[in-house]
Amino acid sequence: MNQQRLMQVLLAPVVTEKSNMLAEKRNQMTFKVLPNATKQEIKAAVEVLFNVKVDSVATTIIKGKNKRFGRTIGKRSDVKKAYVSLAAGQELDIESAAASADKE
Repeated sequence: MNQQRLMQVLLAPVVTEKSNMLAEKRNQMTFKVLPNATKQEIKAAVEVLFNVKVDSVATTIIKGKNKRFGRTIGKRSDVKKAYVSLAAGQELDIESAAASADKE
């Protein structure tokens, strides 16, 4: 796979109570990804960027809500999320990975 494409697949980690529970109990990490990203691309991107072994990837598309902004009605954009299960014994720390990426 194209190295440049892999760097663009992951948009941001999802940091919520639910994602923290998944990280602790099931060793899963949650990321926002590109809408056209495949499971194979997501797996390769996480393995390359964070230097961990990925067991499986599950994806879901969250449909954007219709919201009112004053008089006008707008729509939030759709978001694709990936739930990445790490192999047994593997651990991923978002803060340390972000710090090491800033140094490069």
